[in-house]
Amino acid sequence: MDVTIFHNPACGTSRNTLEMIRNAGIEPTVVEYLRTPPSRAELVRMIADAGLTVREAIRQNGTPYAELGLDDPALTDDELLDAMLKDPILINRPFVVTPLGTRLSRPSEVVLDILPNTHRGPFTKEDGEQVLDAEGKRVG
Repeated sequence: MDVTIFHNPACGTSRNTLEMIRNAGIEPTVVEYLRTPPSRAELVRMIADAGLTVREAIRQNGTPYAELGLDDPALTDDELLDAMLKDPILINRPFVVTPLGTRLSRPSEVVLDILPNTHRGPFTKEDGEQVLDAEGKRVG
């Protein structure tokens, strides 16, 4: 299965998402989007395919969001996209693209919605939360 993750290795949610993909027996294409941002067309497509608005796809915490005045409701989608492409830290993460759909995997277990049911046993997130049981089935 062809899977791409727009990944930030410094982000726990992104690391957990990547490991859940691998737990399904898939080695994804890993795009470190801070180094290699998506094109405008890719970003627009991912946001739309994930069923989000541009504003929902922008990252606020740990970014220059407030300093840049991006909370101004008068800003257009194009202006927000310009800011995200100029400073990719503003792109929320991780976006995952598979043949089964596209998701902003926050929380990380959202990725399970777009992966095949091929998990290789249990999965526990970095914070100790168990997501998959010994049979690879969702917990909770």
